[in-house]
This record gives sequence, structure tokens and C-alpha cells, in this order.
Amino acid sequence: MLTAGKRLAVFSIREGKGGSIWVRAGSAFVNKDGSLNVLLDVLPLDGKLHVREAAERRDGAQPPGGRYVAGAGLEPELVESHS
Repeated sequence: MLTAGKRLAVFSIREGKGGSIWVRAGSAFVNKDGSLNVLLDVLPLDGKLHVREAAERRDGAQPPGGRYVAGAGLEPELVESHS
């Protein structure tokens, strides 16, 4: 549920070798009226963005079905395998 003050993560999802690559593109915040402010650090090549609730990342924690890999000067990327 989107409530005022909630922090969201914005991703650009690309198909890569062995699965999807999730690149952190920025953040979004929910306003009191339910609208969103989106702050982008990068622009997606395909014009598509994915917005979801931001999860707190812990050192060494890996998301289910994926792994973080270092990007080219960007925040870590989430790689999901599609086996």
C-alpha cells in the first residue's frame, strides 16, 4: 500500500546473459495526496521503469532467486536467474 512518506526504489530491468539484470535507476517518494515524486539517477535505454517498495539491504544479504553484482560505477545490481 502506498502511504505518504513511503520510500520506493526505481529500477531499469534489462535482459542479460542468464536472466534479468535490475539496475537501480533512482528513488520515489509518496506524497500526502498519493502522487509520486520520482528522482532518477540514470535514464533507461528502453524507456521503461519498474517501481517497488524499497527494501533495506543488509551487508551480505542476497535476495531470493537473485544476486547483487557490481555495476559500472552504479549501485549494485540485482541479477535474477530464470532457470
